[in-house]
Amino acid sequence: MTTPAPEFGLVVTLMPNVLIVEVTGDLDHSTRDRLVRTVVTHLTPGTVVRRLRLDFERLTWIDSTGLSALLMVHRHARALGVGLRLDSRPCFLDRLLDLTGTSAYLTAPVEAVDGVSGSEAG
Repeated sequence: MTTPAPEFGLVVTLMPNVLIVEVTGDLDHSTRDRLVRTVVTHLTPGTVVRRLRLDFERLTWIDSTGLSALLMVHRHARALGVGLRLDSRPCFLDRLLDLTGTSAYLTAPVEAVDGVSGSEAG
C-alpha cells in the first residue's frame, strides 16, 4: 500500500528582511495559486523584505503548472527588488529545473539589494 502524499500546505515565517515560505505536499495545478497568492500578499510595494526563501524540504511533487508558479513568484519578487532562494530542493525539482532550462534563471545569484549581498543559489 502506498502512503498518501501529505496535504498541501504553506508555513510563512517573516524575519527581519527575509520571508520564508515552507512548501509541503504537491505543487501542481490545484495548489499553485495558493503559493502565488501567499507570496504576493506578503511582498507588496515598499516591503522591507529583501530576500524570499522558498523551502522545499517537504515538497512531494511538482508539475509544469507548479513550475509556472515558481516563475511567477520569481518575477514578482524581482520586480520589488527581492532576491529569491530555493532551499532544500529535492532531486525531482532540480531535474525539472534542469530539463526546462530554468535552473540558472531561478537559482542565479542576485546582486546586492539594499546592503544584502551573497549567493542566493539554493
